[in-house]
Amino acid sequence: MKTNSLDFDAQALREKILDLAMRGKLVKQDPNDEPASVLLEKIKAEKAELVKEGKIKKSKALPEITDEEKPFDIPDSWKWVRLGEIGNYIQRGRSPKYDKESLDHPIISQKCVQWNSINIEYAKHITEDFFKKLEPYRFIQKNDILWNSTGTGTVGRLNIVKDNYSHVPVDSHVTLMRMNQFIDSDYIYYFLRSPQIQKNLGDYLTGTTKQKELGLTNILKINIPLPPVSEQSRIAAKIAQLFALLRKVESSTQQYAKLQTLLKSKVLDLAMRGKLVEQDPNDEPASVLLEKEGLKESNEIPHQIPNSWSWIVLGSGAKFINGRAYKKSELLNDSSLTPILRVGNLFTNSSYYYSDLKLNPDKYIDNGDLIYAWSASFGPQIWTGGHVIYHYHIWKVIPKQIIEKQFLYYFLLDKRNVIGETDLHGSTMKHITKTNMEHLSFPLPPLSEQKRIVKKINFLLEIL
Repeated sequence: MKTNSLDFDAQALREKILDLAMRGKLVKQDPNDEPASVLLEKIKAEKAELVKEGKIKKSKALPEITDEEKPFDIPDSWKWVRLGEIGNYIQRGRSPKYDKESLDHPIISQKCVQWNSINIEYAKHITEDFFKKLEPYRFIQKNDILWNSTGTGTVGRLNIVKDNYSHVPVDSHVTLMRMNQFIDSDYIYYFLRSPQIQKNLGDYLTGTTKQKELGLTNILKINIPLPPVSEQSRIAAKIAQLFALLRKVESSTQQYAKLQTLLKSKVLDLAMRGKLVEQDPNDEPASVLLEKEGLKESNEIPHQIPNSWSWIVLGSGAKFINGRAYKKSELLNDSSLTPILRVGNLFTNSSYYYSDLKLNPDKYIDNGDLIYAWSASFGPQIWTGGHVIYHYHIWKVIPKQIIEKQFLYYFLLDKRNVIGETDLHGSTMKHITKTNMEHLSFPLPPLSEQKRIVKKINFLLEIL
């Protein structure tokens, strides 16, 4: 965890907490706890009684757990068990008959079961006839675990029921798991969320790529490291406590990130208004630079600037050069050739293509060059990735000598200076036109002041 910036990977910490918990390393073992082996005998006896009373169905015997199936060592008081051994009822819901008019009887689907909640608002509704035919045990109860069992992107997602629902069943895409009374359902829920299951979910899935399925047979065979019941509760409580702390840190981090963004935005805004550093009366004013370089003065004045500054038309002080538009046949996979920089390489982890073409020098960029992505994703960058060819959707920006490159970079970095309400074009792929960019009003300070402003911005952004 980087305490200076509050950057941390909350998900990785959650996974580590769960991993330690399931190995018996999150809370201490208590020698006074009744061992899991005794607990299992109680569960067997109770389940046999429930079967005798007709309250649950007799389940098929599950295979013994082999040593090869035990992924890690557990404390002596624990026991490896099959999930089916400790559940009183584990079954998918029935395929529903939907009612498009009545909202009397909701049924929980995959969409309802999210990682952070069970949201009944997403539920569809079933007919009165279908509802009346459902057995009482099919309605969810408090502490039931609901596990999405079909669908690429949703399979494996689960949550535990913590609210009281009145006669709400699950559909055939969700598995309802009701544990034995001697089992802490929260502990089982956390185990099923742990890396041991979620990172190996493919081992439990069957079906095609388009329709993965978490079958009941595989669910019942899942190996659970089972602690004594008292330790289960201590572990679940400790996980809940640590997760709550993580949520607070995440919330603080998000607030901090928003504050950082606001502060950076304010720094850039002050810089472009001449309010970040003091003006030096000995600096040669920008109006002299206009005459020397033949710059075009802008008629638009977006905001007030110091008297020593001037508003210019950006295109008169900097060139915006398009990269090369490639045909698909020219995009090669030979990494010994020159890389082709595309917008996706700037903002995502897109793979590079390569080229063997010999192009004009202005179609290449090198370290220190200023570039600007003008479609899909927008923004400037001082390039540090070596010698590459840049794609058509990127401009190479070459300012005249009277414009400090980094000062222009900071101007372009603040989207308020670049993208107005009518500056984006295109329906499917939004973009900034070269004409619009070149006609922007640019606040030009004296060259010496530009350098002082850049130094001050660098200093402040480093602190932020």
